[in-house]
Amino acid sequence: MPTVASTDKKLGLIAGNGKFPFLVLQAAWAQGYEVVVAAIREETSPDIEKSGAAAVHWLSLGELSRLIETFKSAGVTHAVMAGQVRHKQIFSSIRPDWRLAKLLLSLGTRNTDSLLGAIAKVLAEEGIALESSTALLEPLLARTGVLTKRAPSGQEQKDIAYGRTIARHLGQYDIGQTVVIAEAACVAVEAMEGTDATIERAGELMRSLAGETSTLNRALTVVKVAKPNQDMRFDVPVIGVKTIAVMRNAGALCLALDAGKCLLLEGDAIIECADEAGICVVAE
Repeated sequence: MPTVASTDKKLGLIAGNGKFPFLVLQAAWAQGYEVVVAAIREETSPDIEKSGAAAVHWLSLGELSRLIETFKSAGVTHAVMAGQVRHKQIFSSIRPDWRLAKLLLSLGTRNTDSLLGAIAKVLAEEGIALESSTALLEPLLARTGVLTKRAPSGQEQKDIAYGRTIARHLGQYDIGQTVVIAEAACVAVEAMEGTDATIERAGELMRSLAGETSTLNRALTVVKVAKPNQDMRFDVPVIGVKTIAVMRNAGALCLALDAGKCLLLEGDAIIECADEAGICVVAE
């Protein structure tokens, strides 16, 4: 965000899908910012038009030059990215303009970090500083400790420790942020499909074992971590009420997060839903 000493109260918001951009917009508005939204046509909810933003400009994925022109024309010098842009959209559906095409050709690897990091660098070169996406939402970051009425069982604690080890290694290569564990066995690993789809896949796999002889306990533990060098400007770990519902349907009874780096979109409502479902949530 602009520094306290700055008189710049204009903020650009690059909005993806989900509730995250709306939360940022509301928090920015409450702090006196004039928010100029760059809404991604393939991702952003049409409701962004009714969110109270000073202006909403619709862009397609791949229109990097137009994004820069939009912010420059509006006098935006600070911006945030908020809301998911599905990985498969990034790497399969976009039609890049000349600037993005040039950037893509320069990448050594085409993972999320390398792409978004390169975009952030281009924006900075154009006088637009990309700030932490959680700077206005610190009260919604997971706090350290057991967040629910129920604490993890002994087996769940073992699964959390094992899951964190695996997830940390995956995070080094920007593969995914979520793993699903059952009795120290890795059932599912997130790639481009996202957290909820990973949990659903794990649940389906465990249901496929129904009626078969198996040494695995059917109760699943979900571990979602930040990357070892998580850039809080983009791709921040996010959990919502929907994730708890997906866990419940999949037979997952424990959720482990990184304290201070995972955003709880609906705040206490997530914990209340977890308590109702008998799911424990812990952050460390």
